[in-house]
Amino acid sequence: MLKTRVIPAAQNAYQYPLLIKSLLLSGSRYEKGREIVYRDTVRYSYATFNERVARLANVLTEAGVKAGDTVAVMDWDSHRYLECMFAIPMIGAVLHTINIRLSPEQILYTMNHADDRFVLVNSEFAALYQGIAGQLTTVEKTLLITDGADKTCTLPDCVGEYETLLAAASPRYAFPDFDENSVATTFYTTGTTGNPKGVYFTHRQLVLHTLAMAATIGSLDSIRLMGTDDVYMPITPMFHVHAWGVPYVATMLGVKQVYPGRYEPELLCKLIREEKVTFSHCVPTILQMMLNAASAKDHDFGGLKIIIGGSALNHALYDAAKARGIQLTAAYGMSETCPLISCGYLNEELCAGSEDERTTYRIKAGVPVPLVEAAIMDEHGRFHPADGESQGELVLRAPWLTQGYFREPEKGEELWAGGWMHTGDVATLDGMGFIDIRDRIKDVIKTGGEWLSSLELEDLISRHPSVREVAVVGVPDPQWGERPFALLVLRDGQALDAKALREHLKPFVEQGHINKWAIPSQIAVVTEVPKTSVGKLDKKRIRVDIAQWQEAGSAFLSTV
Repeated sequence: MLKTRVIPAAQNAYQYPLLIKSLLLSGSRYEKGREIVYRDTVRYSYATFNERVARLANVLTEAGVKAGDTVAVMDWDSHRYLECMFAIPMIGAVLHTINIRLSPEQILYTMNHADDRFVLVNSEFAALYQGIAGQLTTVEKTLLITDGADKTCTLPDCVGEYETLLAAASPRYAFPDFDENSVATTFYTTGTTGNPKGVYFTHRQLVLHTLAMAATIGSLDSIRLMGTDDVYMPITPMFHVHAWGVPYVATMLGVKQVYPGRYEPELLCKLIREEKVTFSHCVPTILQMMLNAASAKDHDFGGLKIIIGGSALNHALYDAAKARGIQLTAAYGMSETCPLISCGYLNEELCAGSEDERTTYRIKAGVPVPLVEAAIMDEHGRFHPADGESQGELVLRAPWLTQGYFREPEKGEELWAGGWMHTGDVATLDGMGFIDIRDRIKDVIKTGGEWLSSLELEDLISRHPSVREVAVVGVPDPQWGERPFALLVLRDGQALDAKALREHLKPFVEQGHINKWAIPSQIAVVTEVPKTSVGKLDKKRIRVDIAQWQEAGSAFLSTV
């Protein structure tokens, strides 16, 4: 080990731990009167928010929650969820954000696997919870969350109702110092094979991630997505990677926050309009859903800035949002990365370029944010040059990456093979530092000895004026190994067959964007593309559906 100079600290010097409680103190310091809003029913100041976090900490402590216990939450995006994101880890417990869109069997698995001791349950999920309660192995107590007038708790081992308990609790709590490497949060990935995998993050990791995200979205001039005068509303579930970590940033900065509860397109548009929301983040499918809402039809979203992640941002969606006054910025991350890894940034050279060039770079995965190292590696562990052409697996290092999978050490070793986190994404790096995600390794289409990017094909197909949504997968082919298959959702009153799609893609072949064998020879027009629980395209299910249609000789398949 390198021998460096270390000077002993003064005997009484305070060793400041990086704990989530430090993020809470800042917001009320800057803007005590700023509001935190829940739907169109609740609003209160940051001063009240801090008191409610202390009240919740007292409720949990008096109910027997101890440092190291895991406390699970089943709720929609709400002010209460935000309170849990602070109060639970600040007393030394671990917050488990349950993905309520998983199947009951998967929810049961994650709760038992995480050793949940205490569960906060929204009344809308009471029946779901009661259906699995008899098979839970570690849960000792529950607490009811409800928006309704009836505060009666019928959950097993229930200590009471959230608001009633908070009203009776003290608004002061002496949050202790402890090891910054203590686990603060855990949740489960939504892979399409096997059981969900548990990832976990420490206080230190979450604080560093918050600081890096604040610097990225608030200081880089070509992005400048959220400052203290913005109004923030998440459209990414709080159960999914802490709503991408932005609530911690917003709270630290004292930004006005709006929480929409269950995602209802009409209400989302209403809140954006009435609360004057200026910044949000979501996956492409959620943005498309919102843009198609009736109340969005004639609304000018001018001034709204949205980070798009989770799935690739294509030209068609970028242009559609821009036409409605929305500035989209692509970012990249995953459950295992807390999640922020990269975000779109245009340097002086790109800002001076054409509009098409700027758009091309805005929809890429972006440039690694501060403290992130990114590299491209081949299957033998060799690094590729950052030339914008050499493809390989994107591998990462950063101080906030999960250090493994909970109770699955062998999978953690696979994740961190060679000392780099393996993303499972095929990508390139260029000389300006831009990450360009070409595909998931498992979704690359291998045809005739060549690799085709399903993401690139989806982008090009989405530019057809009749296409509202598209998913491309590889399907078995006896001659070529695999051939691309396109699943399409069309705009109202539109029609498109495989021959017309071929004509649409021919110019991209002539321009050298794709090879001629990348053009799908078979498509299916459907009313909805299957999605995962977090709104991503479910390509495993799509492949199964296509195989069944082909076997049955379905009439709605179109072939050139």
